[in-house]
Amino acid sequence: MGIIKGLVIQYTESLSLVRLYVMDAIRSILLLVPGVIHLLPITGVLGGPRLAALYGIGISDNNLLILMQHRAILLGILGLFLIVAAFRSALQPLAIAAGLISTLSYTALAAFNGQFNDSLQRVLYVDIFAIICLLIAAALVLWQPTSKRA
Repeated sequence: MGIIKGLVIQYTESLSLVRLYVMDAIRSILLLVPGVIHLLPITGVLGGPRLAALYGIGISDNNLLILMQHRAILLGILGLFLIVAAFRSALQPLAIAAGLISTLSYTALAAFNGQFNDSLQRVLYVDIFAIICLLIAAALVLWQPTSKRA
């Protein structure tokens, strides 16, 4: 009877480990998706034509061009942070918060303004998808055992 009990305990512990690894993998994927989404606009640093392709707007003012290129760099930094956090559990809460601030702020600005072109509508849909990924990742971070968070 002791052998069977030992095997059952070992099997149960193995299942728990597998479940933890699967949850880690899912959480990583859920952070990689918004990470890549935030990384893609980095191409806007290449100049006005690339920004026009991304957002469907022409930028004739050099000051606005500099601001938009800076925005591209900031989004790239956030994207890299989300990607790194996908593999570093200690960074995940902060990365999720930063990603949610970015995506929710754009979504709120778009909703309050209400008038935007098709390219910005596409950005809105992509950001909503990123929000969903980040909220699920946040739930998984909160749900995981506290001993695994460090």
